[in-house]
Amino acid sequence: MKNKTIKAIDAIQEAQKIAFSPFLFQSVVSLRKLGIFDLVFEKRNEGGVTIDEISKELSISTYGLSVLLEIAESSDVVDKDENNKYELTKIGYFLNYNETANVNINFTNEVCYKGLFHLNDSIKNEKPEGLKEFGNWSTIYEGLASLDPEIKKAWFEFDHHYSDYAFEEALEILFEKPPKIIYDIGGNTGKFAISCCKKNKDVSIKIFDLPGQLKVALTNAKSNGFEDRISGSEIDWLSENPQITKGADIIWLSQFLDCFSKDEIVKILKVCADSMDKNTELYIMETFTDRQRFDSARFSLEATSLYFTAIANGNSKMYKAAEFEDLIEQAGLEVRKEIRQVGENHTILICKK
Repeated sequence: MKNKTIKAIDAIQEAQKIAFSPFLFQSVVSLRKLGIFDLVFEKRNEGGVTIDEISKELSISTYGLSVLLEIAESSDVVDKDENNKYELTKIGYFLNYNETANVNINFTNEVCYKGLFHLNDSIKNEKPEGLKEFGNWSTIYEGLASLDPEIKKAWFEFDHHYSDYAFEEALEILFEKPPKIIYDIGGNTGKFAISCCKKNKDVSIKIFDLPGQLKVALTNAKSNGFEDRISGSEIDWLSENPQITKGADIIWLSQFLDCFSKDEIVKILKVCADSMDKNTELYIMETFTDRQRFDSARFSLEATSLYFTAIANGNSKMYKAAEFEDLIEQAGLEVRKEIRQVGENHTILICKK
């Protein structure tokens, strides 16, 4: 790590920001949900808007507005001029209107916020102790289909947001030599399988996933008219002896293996390897922390690791590519090709026996 010099006064200020960061976060959530950000932005061409004007427009007390806007101002989220009129700063604009920020805020608030309170116990017990905030499951994936609609919406929007950016480019890579049969491991809602069928009229997809997710995926496949080309098989990778059939040209694992511990990843890859012949290729697409161009992306991924620790399963994380290379080798596979910056943040590892 590079040595970083910082004045003591600046270090104290940053420490205080971290100490009170949950207060600022929840203030931003309220400023968004109450429509305050929207109104302030709408009034930008009028030179901003006062608290009294916001209060009248949105029927919110000036007291409530004052506590929200004061912390927002001191955090450079809004700016107030000499006439006490508020405008959004660039930070405030992106917090309210940037798609990635929107997805991250909703995921943090709806899925992670309460559960992260149990992080300390999760670290000590090596279990997702925060999951009790939602239900009595071993992992969040068991209960995903039955989560509260707002929580489920935030979870899937977060999951899809990062994969969707990479899907189009990934499909081009996947179909350079068009496969006939693809195994989609952890097919989720079936979105990728459906995209494959739209991309190529001859390909067939078999999804392997937990019963709840598989049911959703196959329902979506049918509603898109692909029930004849998208099939599925229930599997629990944490069971004693999971197996998949032979016959795939490509085995596809996208943002899937980060949901498991290192030992579990090796187990999954060995099962996949057992089903492969000399021509089968295994594609792993992940957002590796050591393959990011921007510090903000790495930070977001490392924050997501804490979601896995406290809520999802208690033993996985966002990994480095270097870690995966070792796990792939342990499973009897080798990386034949690495393609970086797929959709900017993803890396694809193409593996063979």
